[in-house]
This record gives sequence, C-alpha cells and structure tokens, in this order.
Amino acid sequence: MRFLSFITVFLTLYGLLHFYAFLKVKRAFALTGGTGAILACFLLLMVLSPVIVRLSERFAMDALSRAMAVAGFVWMGFLFLFVSAALLIDVYRLICTVGTHLFHNRWDRWIPSGRVAFFAALAAAVFATAYGYVEALTIQQEYVTIQTPKIPKSLGKLRIVQISDIHLGRIVGETRLENILAKVREAEPDILISTGDLVDGQMDGASNLAQMFRRISAPYGKFAIMGNHEFYAGFGRSLRFTKAAGFDVLRGTVVDVGDIIFVAGVDDEAGHRYGLFEGETEDALLSHIPLDRFALLLKHRPYLNQKGERHFDLQLSGHTHGGQIFPFSLIIKMLYPKDAGLLALEDGAYLYVNRGAGTWGPPIRFLAPPQIAIIDLVHGEGSG
Repeated sequence: MRFLSFITVFLTLYGLLHFYAFLKVKRAFALTGGTGAILACFLLLMVLSPVIVRLSERFAMDALSRAMAVAGFVWMGFLFLFVSAALLIDVYRLICTVGTHLFHNRWDRWIPSGRVAFFAALAAAVFATAYGYVEALTIQQEYVTIQTPKIPKSLGKLRIVQISDIHLGRIVGETRLENILAKVREAEPDILISTGDLVDGQMDGASNLAQMFRRISAPYGKFAIMGNHEFYAGFGRSLRFTKAAGFDVLRGTVVDVGDIIFVAGVDDEAGHRYGLFEGETEDALLSHIPLDRFALLLKHRPYLNQKGERHFDLQLSGHTHGGQIFPFSLIIKMLYPKDAGLLALEDGAYLYVNRGAGTWGPPIRFLAPPQIAIIDLVHGEGSG
C-alpha cells in the first residue's frame, strides 16, 4: 500500500514537471495538433519510464530494461535541469513585469520572448547535463583526520575508507565500479565500510561485481549496513550480494575490531516498512560498548538520535548524495543536520555524511561530485 502511494506521488510530481516543459515548448513554437500529440506521447513515455524499467526487469526483458534505464534516467536529469532553468527565467520575467507596473519604468523591454526563454533554458540544461555526466565519473577522495585518546598511541593511525550509495544496477556497472575501487585501493584501507545503497535494481554479472570487492584488501575487515535501496531492490538478493562481496553485514549488531574500536551497524528505517528490520535498536546496541572504547556507528540516513545520551564517537552515514543535482541540493540541506562532510557535535562526537560514489536515477551529478571518504583515526586529545 505504501509503495503504491509512493508511486502515485512520484508519478504525479514527475508528470507535473513534464506538463510544465510541454507548456514551455508550446509557448515557444506554434504546435500543430499532430506535433503536439507526438510530443505529449513522448513525454508520457518518459513519465512512465522508471515504472517500465522495473517491470521489464521483473519479466527479464533485459534489452528493454537497459534501453529505458539509459534513456529515461538521462532524460530525468536533463528535464530537472531544464525546468530549474526555465523557472529561474520565469522568476526574472515576473520581476521585470512587476517592476514595470510598480515603478512605471520600461522593465518589460528586458523580458525575453517565449522562444528566447525556451532556448536559454535548453542551452543551460544541455550544458549542465553534459557537465554533470562528466562530474559523475570523477571520483574524489576526501580526507578527514580525527584525534581521539581512545586510539592506542602505539598504533599510529587506523584508516577507515567509507563508500556509500554506489547503486549498482543498470546505470552503475562494472566500469564505474572499477573506477571507484581504484580509489579505494589507492587509499590502502585498514577497514572498508559501506554505509548502504550498495545495490539498486537488476545487476548483470553480479558475481563479477562481488569478486571485484573481494579483491580489496582491508586487514581489519569489511563491514556494511543495509540502505533503503537494498530493501527496494529485493532484500534477499541484496543481502546475498553484499555478503558475497566480502562484507560482514551489521544488522543491529556490534563487533569488536582488533581490540581497537567497536563497529556497530543498524538497518535503514525502510526495513520497518517491509517488516524486515533486524537486531537491536541504536540505543540498545551502543549501550554494550564501554565508554573508554571508540564507538563507530554505521547508519544509512544522517539522522541523529535525540533520545538520551549519545554513545558513539563517530557516525558514518550516506543517503543524501549531497543533493546529486543542484538545485535539488538546496532542499536536501534543509532535511538533514548535515548534507555532506563532517559535523562536530556538542558532546565531542562527530557525524560524517558521504556524498556517495554512484548515482541514483540520472547518471549525472551537478555540483555534487562523487566521493570516497578516507578517515584516519589517530591518538590525540580529541580535536578533529
């Protein structure tokens, strides 16, 4: 029932974006009945493309699924950028119109025609889509050092490499994954962490993808949690793949890593909706960890538990993608205490939010480059 509600809301909002784009085209050009009908049919197909992708996957129609995924998701990113640019131009047009009436100046002479406005928005969207496609392929390494007296001085440092939100599927495949894992190998992790949404939808050559992860060396282990898309994509398949990739999956469990740190992980809250949430709650889980030991919490969404005392030293999260495509990132900033990067908390703990290394939907990241995080824990007095 909830999934049906989500699809209804999504298709309604996505349909409204297409309707707005249709009005922009109609304003710019004198469409005939036949031309308008063809355009309307194309836009309707694009509205339904995410649903077509999922249905074709379910019925093993691989060629259709792949074609619709590439075409539909590239279009999704382009449309969002086009509508954003067109709305900005509409705001400018409104300001000029209001200025003309209020101040009796000829601001209206600076108002572009419908056709000029359309081509300006189109050019901006084409440029941003091309730039965003290239940016999505450029994996950044972000370094963070956290000093804590809970790390033995004799150890030197403990290097944690965090990956998040790769979204392996029709869009992110073997080539993209190899680029990501090359950055991971270069960082030489002591511990490799995946904070959810490792998989998303149909994965061709899943065994090959899993083997690529298994070749990554991490002396103190590899640990993963379940994100919301693991539940959406089929939980059993997602869990099997994550384990086959060499990760210990933490589902409301905590492990003592090398007598150095404790790593605790919880399922994403989507597990509750599917009746698949497992293990202890965050509070109960962290209560098992001695206060004199470093506690690392893995939690897909960057929400902070406001109940009671905080018992972790560092929470690693993902989910936000840093907004993935500006200006959507402006909305993301309002939803979470931190949309990307490191946040120092009042009690000396830290929250780190990873922008993710892959993409959801459009294979585009505009002003939100993909990343892996390289976090060094070193002995010190606690200044990050």
